[in-house]
Amino acid sequence: MRRFLFAAVALMAAGPVLTRGAAAQAPAGKMLTIGMAAADISQLDPFRATSTQDKPVVSWIFNGLVRFKPGSTSLETLEPDLAESWTRSEDGRTWTFALRKGVTFHGGYGEMTADDVVFSLKRAADPKSSSFSTDYAAFDTIEAVDPYTVRITLKHPVPSLLGLVANYHGGNVLSRKAVEALGNDFRLKPIGTGPFAFAEYKPNESVRLAANPDYFRGKPKLGGILYRLIPADAARDLAFTSGELDVVYGRQDQRWAERFGREADVSVDIVRPAELALLHLNISHKPLDDVRVRRAVAAAISQAQIVQFKGASVTEPAVSIIPKGYLGTDDKAPLPPYDPAKAKALLAEAGHPNGITITAVQTSLPTMLTAMQIVQGQLKKAGIELKLDVVDHQTYHAQIRKDLSDVVYYAAARFPVADTYLTQFFDSASTVNTPTAVTNFSHCNAADSEIRAARTEPDPEKQKALWKQAQARIIEQVCAVPLSEGLQVWAHKKTVDYGYDFKGAIHLGPVITEATDKK
Repeated sequence: MRRFLFAAVALMAAGPVLTRGAAAQAPAGKMLTIGMAAADISQLDPFRATSTQDKPVVSWIFNGLVRFKPGSTSLETLEPDLAESWTRSEDGRTWTFALRKGVTFHGGYGEMTADDVVFSLKRAADPKSSSFSTDYAAFDTIEAVDPYTVRITLKHPVPSLLGLVANYHGGNVLSRKAVEALGNDFRLKPIGTGPFAFAEYKPNESVRLAANPDYFRGKPKLGGILYRLIPADAARDLAFTSGELDVVYGRQDQRWAERFGREADVSVDIVRPAELALLHLNISHKPLDDVRVRRAVAAAISQAQIVQFKGASVTEPAVSIIPKGYLGTDDKAPLPPYDPAKAKALLAEAGHPNGITITAVQTSLPTMLTAMQIVQGQLKKAGIELKLDVVDHQTYHAQIRKDLSDVVYYAAARFPVADTYLTQFFDSASTVNTPTAVTNFSHCNAADSEIRAARTEPDPEKQKALWKQAQARIIEQVCAVPLSEGLQVWAHKKTVDYGYDFKGAIHLGPVITEATDKK
């Protein structure tokens, strides 16, 4: 067995047991106010929290066995979180984690033990309770060896296993008692072990968190977080400039970044991972069931124009149907070139000389709506009429999962391994409106064999080759058209000290830790 041991006094500290209701009674202190571009949250169950507005809040409430270092998105710098140390068998199939002792859940739900970890990982692997269940398909058994030891046995080695037990998506650890006691209410009344505990939710208005005075890394410097939901860009910007907000979700727009970058009391943060925006083409809907029509759509779209409009400092061209920088991304994937004349010729060849009309359910969030309107204009020049059914963001998420849209504009960042993106968006088992649905909006099945073979391939080079083949097949069949990669744009008042160098945001927002402070 190879042993990985990380020990530091600060990391091993654990506070006394939290009494029920203690989160709401936490001592008053400085409140950090954050403005998000959303009308409401979707939910705060980390296994179902897939929306941009949900993920940052989840990161302040929960922990995993390991964690992404605050400010980093690198798999190479993962560090201990609820686990103090771990061992791995030589064949990479058995992992054993030694848990911290004395870590307590919010709200008086008791000490975190191996039973909670086993419960959480099994729940993460269950499609009935998790949007990320396919990530855990290789888990064979999850056992509590004793109250502070967890053993995971895999069917085969998994690329970057530690990332699946990190404080991200299905790796977050829940209180078994809380989930069983709260039932469906857990989705909006989450219980974790993090530096901040859920205190209050006001629909279409805000989420309030209170500092966890018994956090195992130490009592937070802040008294709490007020997460305000402000969908209108102008209203959110005004709240920030007037001092109502300390931190604000910015626009993926270079002019916005430049404007606030000139403010003396403001710091603008442009960070990774980028959210890859794809236009998913539903191959089960006519006329998109004809690959020539899908190729016409791809030829009618110019990434360069989208990047130019949004600004090169906040947007980059996509390189594939997987974001750049992921393990397994083909940086030289054969993307179709922009060619409006070819698009018209392909439509005529497919029997549509006068063009076609397609529809899209589209979110009203300004940043996403503007991007789709650019695409709408480009398609029109090639004889493709794109009708937008604009709805609020929650309705958008609900409807695109019901297979109601010919095309779906979706921007996302995921765990940075090709398997995750390919599985969630392009494996036929993930097709929306099916029992195992995730986010395969296109009904793509072009690369099922390569995607599934790569998951169990022990040779890293052969695995990368399979991922490359999968990308080529998906691009050839035009299951989705890459639009651009939007970097995350945030801004904060210089009175805010995150307590770390904010260079990356795996949770799509700044991590607020026990060290975060406000002058």
